[in-house]
Amino acid sequence: MSNRHHIGISLGNLTEFRDGIGEFSYQLCSRLAKSAARLRDEHQVELWFHAKTCLHGAFGSQVKYLRTQSHHEFFHRQSSPFVVWHTLSQLNRYLPPLGTLHRISTVHDLNFAYFKNRFSQWRDARRLQRLLARTDQLFTISKFVHGDLQARTGWLGPSLVIYNGARDLSGSTQVPVDGVKPNEFLFHLSRMSRSKNVVSLLNLARAWPDQAIVLAGPSGTDQEEVKRQVATSGLKHVTVIANITDEQKAWLYANCRAFLFPSLTEGFGLPPIEAMYFGKPVFLAALTSLPEVGGDAAHYWTDFDGQAMRRTVEKALATWSAHEADRARRHAQQYTWDLCAESHIDAYLKALNTLRVNNHTVT
Repeated sequence: MSNRHHIGISLGNLTEFRDGIGEFSYQLCSRLAKSAARLRDEHQVELWFHAKTCLHGAFGSQVKYLRTQSHHEFFHRQSSPFVVWHTLSQLNRYLPPLGTLHRISTVHDLNFAYFKNRFSQWRDARRLQRLLARTDQLFTISKFVHGDLQARTGWLGPSLVIYNGARDLSGSTQVPVDGVKPNEFLFHLSRMSRSKNVVSLLNLARAWPDQAIVLAGPSGTDQEEVKRQVATSGLKHVTVIANITDEQKAWLYANCRAFLFPSLTEGFGLPPIEAMYFGKPVFLAALTSLPEVGGDAAHYWTDFDGQAMRRTVEKALATWSAHEADRARRHAQQYTWDLCAESHIDAYLKALNTLRVNNHTVT
């Protein structure tokens, strides 16, 4: 092998990039790959992506790829010694390779502790403890997640908060959504699981029968249940759309009156920041990480009664101004994937330098 320092990034069982962890993994790894040549030339660092074969080549030819294998859950050996190994999600069960000097894991949320049954909570808590047992340093995507992790697991080891980025789609190509009138609707985007609190938006719809509302997200059992509730409640002013494209999403952000996100448990919350890039009013639940990430650029619900939610939205829309739109855009610009990737690279290099100072054999 060469004298380069090998850093591994494990994407686990991901086969596509549609959900939140998929978006995180794709955006981060794409930018790490763009820095691969610089890292090789300036720091003698070689980046390796540990991923399913279907993703090999997804991030170009400047990085190397390792094939995930089922036995990596129990025993993992690679021919290349790794200085740093980064597990990108707490859902990733694969072990770092034997002999890895510094093991990093990213924890996105502890949502299992809020909405799952007791057995599932026990199972997922055990999985998390196993992850912590094979981790030297933790990354979390918000201060809230860091605090939640400490409170629930007692983790006192090294940790670092690195905020997610969010894509700025405001300059992207836009494709209208059939049947949706521009500038007349309120917009929500999520996978529509119970934790996303879509039921509160149906309460809002009942309290505001002349206000169009668009709910969008990936197809699945959760969305089908929302469709059923909309149909049985006779909420004809609520439109549920499955599997929108990025071009349709950009159009929905650009043409909505406001973006609604009453999630009950959130590690970060990408869609609200995406909406802010368009200068839109954003309404969030005053829970978990959302006040931290939304800051004073967002409006907050503390009551999910439909009439109370309507009053909050109407009051903010009545006074919304170009100044507030600019403030929302400036706030969103704090959260870029380039900054997220650079923070990761800085952490990798700091770990590498610390190992050198402590006289570890770094190869």
